Amino acid sequence: MELSAERDISADRETVWAALMDPEVLRQCVPGCQELTGTPEDGFDAVVVQKVGPVKATFKGKVTLSDMDRPNSLTLNGEGKGGAAGFAKGGADVRLGEIEDGTRLSYDVKASVGGKLAQLGSRIIDGFAKKMADQFFKRFQEIVEGTGEAPQDEAKESSQKQGWLSRFKKDA
Repeated sequence: MELSAERDISADRETVWAALMDPEVLRQCVPGCQELTGTPEDGFDAVVVQKVGPVKATFKGKVTLSDMDRPNSLTLNGEGKGGAAGFAKGGADVRLGEIEDGTRLSYDVKASVGGKLAQLGSRIIDGFAKKMADQFFKRFQEIVEGTGEAPQDEAKESSQKQGWLSRFKKDA
């Protein structure tokens, strides 16, 4: 499965780059991610629970960042084993370009599966992989822009509106 798309994010390239390096941001963006530990330099260990068609599995795997050209581009690669369900692996070439109101994040995704998952057929797998990529980058945009769903509590709502961007600026 191959997919290319782009998103315009209302933040400068350095801020978008920093979010791509943040394990907590990545954990929140990966659909079904239960755990993500590690560093951009050494890679991340991940535990992801997903249901693909009738097959539900817990995937344990590794995510690595490579070909890093700060703040222009990088490659995200991941692979995981889901026991009897099989395996999944894929990657995304990510490019960041300046636009008038922020950053254009462009990505090319490639994914493949094996085992029971591969028996589901390419139509189901391709649809699932596209949905996962769309969810990841949509959530990434929401976190960076601070536009995710607001919690019920007003104090939490206020801090949610500030979003990741303001937390990043506070730490800088």
